Amino acid sequence: MATALMMLCAPAAAQTPTSLLVDVDWLSQHLSDRNLVVLHVGDRADYDAGHIPGARPISEDDLSKPHDMARGDLMLEMPAAADLRATLASRGISDKSRIVVYLGNGLGVQSATRVVLTLDYIGLGEQTSLLNGGLAAWSRSGKPVTREAPRVMPGTLGARATKPLIVDAEFVKTVGSRANHTLIDARAPVFYQGIEPTFGKNGHIPGAINIPFTDVVDGEQKIDRTRLEGLFARAGVKQGDTVVAYCHVGQQATAVIFAARLLGHPVLLYDGAFQDWASANRGPVEK
Repeated sequence: MATALMMLCAPAAAQTPTSLLVDVDWLSQHLSDRNLVVLHVGDRADYDAGHIPGARPISEDDLSKPHDMARGDLMLEMPAAADLRATLASRGISDKSRIVVYLGNGLGVQSATRVVLTLDYIGLGEQTSLLNGGLAAWSRSGKPVTREAPRVMPGTLGARATKPLIVDAEFVKTVGSRANHTLIDARAPVFYQGIEPTFGKNGHIPGAINIPFTDVVDGEQKIDRTRLEGLFARAGVKQGDTVVAYCHVGQQATAVIFAARLLGHPVLLYDGAFQDWASANRGPVEK
């Protein structure tokens, strides 16, 4: 999570909304496409209980550095690019793959958007989409699920430069002095307001506004672009602003980042998140 930003690189252009978020009907029509790879986000038991035909299982832990909380390691820290490529290739992903990520049962959208962000970081963002509503939406539409795991041939991913999506605490400290940059705390209001502590501290990083990650989706974990426009406007995010987001450990903020991408904003993630800010005493907090 503390991976440094390549400071001189500008964020990549936002992906078009139609390709970044797909619906059940689109996926159903393209499920047999030759280069399509569908990723089921959840644990193995959830996957084995039933998944979209052809989907391969993946979890957030598969795409993060091993960590030991007893040692004070950061959670969900972005691993080395070579390790990411190896994991993704093992799921059959290649340079020309069209990837659809969906949320399994019993998880929040932030688990799937963390995977989407990781794919964007490794250079596959322009060919990756999120299935709106996840497995629940697929099932509600009467689409088939299976317990049969597909036979997966390893893919081939060439070494490519990672995208400059990850920032550290030193960058976050400068957001207030950067034109057209907005710092967003994606945690629940009780943490943002300092009512409840996180990692021993109450409050938020100075200058941050609050867009709770739960507000990105409705009760069925679905995303509506028009609703997001109102959400971001009410929070004070201006058109064209670069959104710099953080949360507890670098997971919930990815839902806000996904929403920002959908609205056309350049995005950056403070992956160390409040865990790094508070535990390492990176700076003050305010309520």
